[in-house]
Amino acid sequence: MGMNKNTVLAWATFIMILMGLLLVSLAIFRYDDVAGWGFGAVGVGFFANAWVFNALKGRV
Repeated sequence: MGMNKNTVLAWATFIMILMGLLLVSLAIFRYDDVAGWGFGAVGVGFFANAWVFNALKGRV
């Protein structure tokens, strides 16, 4: 059984949420200077992109 479009979008959403959590946790726990703001912003961007992918499931 192959993966259809909804399964691919679900996996992409899951991976992007994991990467967003990783980047935000790096921003919180590892970097205390200006780089932390960049990591946090990119992590929030990953969350926004995962939200869009989740909204596209069933519509593509």
